[in-house]
Amino acid sequence: MSAHCQLTGAQPGFGNTISHSHRRTSRRFDPNIQRKRYWPPSEGRYVRLALSAKAIKTVDSIGIEAAVARIRARGGKI
Repeated sequence: MSAHCQLTGAQPGFGNTISHSHRRTSRRFDPNIQRKRYWPPSEGRYVRLALSAKAIKTVDSIGIEAAVARIRARGGKI
């Protein structure tokens, strides 16, 4: 599973780990991606989405129908 949110588009960020001796090594900051299953009544089936924790809260507030519309508007496949 790639570290990419279908609703918000959150992707990994990159930076450096800095040790006590101040040596830098590259690292990756992954978003908190969760696989979640929703039932949109207009689809008539379950939809499994890969969402960040922030996007799950967004779906809870705007509803699954609006979230699916946003994903499709971004060009995402459901």
